[in-house]
Amino acid sequence: MEIHNKRKYLGFLKFKRNFQKYGLEKVRSYELILHWLKSRLNRNQFLILSGILVGCTAGLAGVLLKALVHYIHYFIVTKVHFEYQILFYIVFPFLGIVLTTAIVLTVFKGQDRKGIGAILYEIAQNSSIVSSVKMYSQIIQSAITVGLGGSAGLESPIAVSGAAIGSNYAQTYKLDYKERTLLLAAGATAGIASAFNAPIAGIMFAFEILLTGVVFSDFIPLVVAAVCGSLLSRVLLQEDVLFRFYARESFNYHNIPYYLVLGCIAGLYARYFVLISQKVEHFIKRRTISRMRIAMLGGAALSMLCLLLPPLFGEGYDVVKAFADGNTQGIIHNSFFRYFETGEWSLILFLALICLLKVFATSITIYSGGNGGNFAPSLFAGGTLGFLFAIICKQVGFTDVPVSNLVLVGMAGVMSGVMYAPLTAIFLIAESSMGFDLFIPLMIVSVMSYLIARWFSVVPPDFRTLAAEGKIFTHEHDRNLLSILHTKDLIDSDSQTINIDRSVTDLQEMIKHGEKNIFAIIDARRHLKGILTLDDIRPLLFNTNLGDAGTVQQLMKAPIAIVHPQQALPEIIKLFDDTGVWHLPVINDQDEFIGFISKSAILTSYRQLLKEYSV
Repeated sequence: MEIHNKRKYLGFLKFKRNFQKYGLEKVRSYELILHWLKSRLNRNQFLILSGILVGCTAGLAGVLLKALVHYIHYFIVTKVHFEYQILFYIVFPFLGIVLTTAIVLTVFKGQDRKGIGAILYEIAQNSSIVSSVKMYSQIIQSAITVGLGGSAGLESPIAVSGAAIGSNYAQTYKLDYKERTLLLAAGATAGIASAFNAPIAGIMFAFEILLTGVVFSDFIPLVVAAVCGSLLSRVLLQEDVLFRFYARESFNYHNIPYYLVLGCIAGLYARYFVLISQKVEHFIKRRTISRMRIAMLGGAALSMLCLLLPPLFGEGYDVVKAFADGNTQGIIHNSFFRYFETGEWSLILFLALICLLKVFATSITIYSGGNGGNFAPSLFAGGTLGFLFAIICKQVGFTDVPVSNLVLVGMAGVMSGVMYAPLTAIFLIAESSMGFDLFIPLMIVSVMSYLIARWFSVVPPDFRTLAAEGKIFTHEHDRNLLSILHTKDLIDSDSQTINIDRSVTDLQEMIKHGEKNIFAIIDARRHLKGILTLDDIRPLLFNTNLGDAGTVQQLMKAPIAIVHPQQALPEIIKLFDDTGVWHLPVINDQDEFIGFISKSAILTSYRQLLKEYSV
């Protein structure tokens, strides 16, 4: 046994010497150990180890960000009297957006691509290679934006940071696309799991959103990463920081009508949420003023909204917890509504204004220069909507209204309709409330909201532009792979051509010494005039007396269809299917012949990609 251990140690020393000699000039000690382990472990073993390391790192990043922002909000909302809070509501949201924009412009050179769409783009178009800057840039920007009162969520930046951690880990250890994508998803999974202390929801997030359109087989690294992220959240974060709900009622099937109605309302509200968000985005992007001035105007608008309705300040999870506990007086007391009589109808007006204006606050935060996502805002809006619905039902005269349950399932419903992620929403609320007996109402509301949202738009509106341009994967697996291929790369530029005035004898000589079975007939300016195939001239091949055969112009035929280099491959595949041919000529905008594109070349490249992009 001792001799075996000595051999292992000597083997490690030999690996260290060779690595330092032929590898990187400088390498961290832990990287050296991991490189050695990679050479000793099989693929699955190393991926599980990698999932643990990526999960712990991404989870720790999520925990630190959540804790930092929570304590800033706790100080402002709890420790400061309302009269002084007014000053904070005016100054801090404005300062958060302006500071974030200034940091993006000066430190990160204006590179502020953010959100889940950026990660989907890297998976589809950049072989899952994410810039190392995103490992910390999203955390810094979102901490400033949301910490100072930006009405957005931390979960999307946490997911982006986790994805960047997983991708860069895979790049460091020279893993291929499959493993790189898997660890990218593992990092994002761990980030979401740590943010909510909900490992299953983190895994569902990876399946439903990040890995859409990817042929998926490995999942153990995702599981271990989610467990690591969730455990770190549970161990390091205090109870009041965790996304936890304890007040809920047992499920009663007599209450199903409430959930059916709430499902419809949540779906329609989710549509309102995404429409207003898009309109605000387009309005801001159409402005021709500088980014800093946009940030100042957006920060001022957000400060006014937070001053009018303080629950719009920050993520708003504490407000939703208060709704679930039935504690609304404390929330109203920290707003100007404290100066009015707080009857049921004034409470309804207060909640309705929050629901209507939350999307404006969130959109202004994100698109005017802040950093954050729609995760928390959709949950906040859903919880408020559920509580509003419950209060209206009680005011109308219904008894035994399950208020806490309606708050919980309302969160799942709106999130499902906004994010197009019903499974993530269901498991997130079930895990966060320990309400697994609420699966039936959660499924009813989430699925109804999701179906209503899809009835308006099959693709999530946030990703519609990227999907239409073929820059991200969708559920159409064939189209996903074809979007990665580029027409210019598949054109046979060595295609044989012959001038339209040449004789058939010249053509016969070309066939004798060539390897192609299709020919382009061109003029002196390389304009395409026609095509010929071996099948067209087969009767003439063995004719020794071709003196009277004439020119190739008499034999050529017009191409059935013509391709341009800028055409997308799905469109070209349709041309092949409609015409039944195997080769199509490609010409540029000046009608000059470039070459032929073949159906077999596309299919070969497609098959190669299918093997590479199956994770």
